[in-house]
Amino acid sequence: MFQEPLKFFVVFFAVVEPISLLPIFSGLTQGATREYRHRMAIKATVVAALILAFFALVGAPFLALMGISLGAFRIFGGVLLFLLALEMVFARESGSRTSTDEQAESQRRADISVVPLAFPFISGPGALATVLLWFGPVPLFRHPLVFLSLFLAVLVVLAISLVIMWLAEPLMSVIGVTGVNVAGRLFGVVLGALAVQFVIDGLRTVFLLHTG
Repeated sequence: MFQEPLKFFVVFFAVVEPISLLPIFSGLTQGATREYRHRMAIKATVVAALILAFFALVGAPFLALMGISLGAFRIFGGVLLFLLALEMVFARESGSRTSTDEQAESQRRADISVVPLAFPFISGPGALATVLLWFGPVPLFRHPLVFLSLFLAVLVVLAISLVIMWLAEPLMSVIGVTGVNVAGRLFGVVLGALAVQFVIDGLRTVFLLHTG
């Protein structure tokens, strides 16, 4: 009961990587008032929660409607998370989160909460794939307690992200860019190993499906 939510929390925390929001949020809100920073952080967190809740509820039925098995998506999700882990380990700018054009557009926006904060930085492709992988086998009406415990882990990660964005300025002065990169590398190693396990589980599921 508690093992799966805890494991999911570790994976989801590594994918969202709230610490990486420090330089991003600090740069996007440089020179802004405290009220503006808090408003953007709250709105981004709420929008990200709605996006993730939507994918948790309808992601698996949508895959079934498209004729995509959870095993196949588990393989793709594992590969996607592995690529994200490589970017984290080598401290590269994440192309799986946002493109150059999106970054340029964000600099011109007065409201940065939805794009690029909520999507694609917080609830990006990696986070959405992770939600589909974990929530797919446990639909709300069949396994309500497991579903709610997993979504509680999502809310905890989002709450941590919100606090980090609120405290971006003082934390950046203490941790610095180097500290953020070191933490990112550590999370990347863990995420890479879990991504490989996703691929192995997906291959096993597909193999048993076709041989059974």
